[in-house]
Amino acid sequence: MILAATTEPVPLTWRACRFDELSVFDLDAIYRARQQVFSIEQECVYLDADGFDADSLHLAAWSPAHKVPLAYARVVQPGLKYTEASIGRVITTAPGRGTGLGRELVRRAIALSQRAFPGQGIRISAQTRLEAFYAEAGFVAVGEPYMEDGIPHTEMVLAC
Repeated sequence: MILAATTEPVPLTWRACRFDELSVFDLDAIYRARQQVFSIEQECVYLDADGFDADSLHLAAWSPAHKVPLAYARVVQPGLKYTEASIGRVITTAPGRGTGLGRELVRRAIALSQRAFPGQGIRISAQTRLEAFYAEAGFVAVGEPYMEDGIPHTEMVLAC
């Protein structure tokens, strides 16, 4: 993986774990990354700690060169947010953008969800501007776009 502003490959460690397997340092870094992307960069005010983290799987790409994960997503188990499993809080932090890391993250999150919850579809609430990005991974838009936290979103489903 080559990251912007460098010509040397940066080693990444992908880790998927339950909430109780995250160290307090991991959790702090994940929350800082999520706040940087959603609250500061996207200027969106909402409650990020929404009560689903404890019942989710957390997938992150870690690099020793960075204090926060370069990419992160959570997989919420079926029946909590939607009938299906859900992938959400999908982020690529600034150093990882433009490298293909976001596509790799979504691919890995889908695989994690399918391993953890076989036979279940996956439903996401995608920012509408990213609909084509998720469609590349096989998601199909369902319903009309709607506003969530002041940003247009579209529900999308990946059948099992």
